[in-house]
Amino acid sequence: MNPNNIKQILFATDGSEYAVGAQKAAIALTKRCHGELHIMSIMLTTQDLESVGTQNMREEREKEVQARLDKAAEAALAEGVPSTLHLVYGQEPQQEIVNTAAEIGADLIVLGRRGTRGLARSMVGHATAYVAGHAPCNVLVVPRGAEVWHKRILLATDGSEHSAAAGETAVSVARQCGLPVTVVSATTRSHSEERKAEAKASVERKVAKLNAAGIPCAGLVAEGRPDEVVIETADKQDADLIIVGSHGRTGLMRLILGSISERILGQAQCPVMVARSGD
Repeated sequence: MNPNNIKQILFATDGSEYAVGAQKAAIALTKRCHGELHIMSIMLTTQDLESVGTQNMREEREKEVQARLDKAAEAALAEGVPSTLHLVYGQEPQQEIVNTAAEIGADLIVLGRRGTRGLARSMVGHATAYVAGHAPCNVLVVPRGAEVWHKRILLATDGSEHSAAAGETAVSVARQCGLPVTVVSATTRSHSEERKAEAKASVERKVAKLNAAGIPCAGLVAEGRPDEVVIETADKQDADLIIVGSHGRTGLMRLILGSISERILGQAQCPVMVARSGD
């Protein structure tokens, strides 16, 4: 995906407080990219709703979902952004988001992030992570209180094909927004000297590519657990957007999402863009 060509933005909302930041980001990005905003919400279908005597219950729930969509559309229109609404029926919200993105040819999916306490933590590891791992396009996960980036982009790299996709996305987003970039890679004490050299070379390649595109860029390699290194570096560098690949260099290609990217999604205080690599 080339963020310079974002035209179809899909914002998926459940109407909860966790979608507030994502809604603001989706509207702001649609304005910035002169794109088209699609807003979707899901009407969960269960056997209970298909049973005899549940017509009234079904109609009430449909009204609730439609009201949720209408409220989001009103917020967008207040910012001068018209939208197309999608009331989608299904049993698996995460799969319906992926399906809808494919149907409308979405260039970017925007999702809110659940809280990080108690059972809500599983939403980062399941529904949101599923979408980020399966979507046909890049996915932007936005914490509740986050704003659209305007300071600095942090690009996390490990030298894999997925971080290569993240690098391409970083070039496009940085160029479009006129922002500097910090490239970071993490090593651990257990890594071989060869692996440490690979991390350094990966950062240097990304920095060179960004600089060649006229983007101010700095790079660093830090020792520590990768997700913690990324989060700490974003804080120190005052970065307000993190870009990561969907999976890591292990080659395991988990069906949900790479564990490091998943932890970053759960911990970051700023939006995280998960870059989709080609199949």
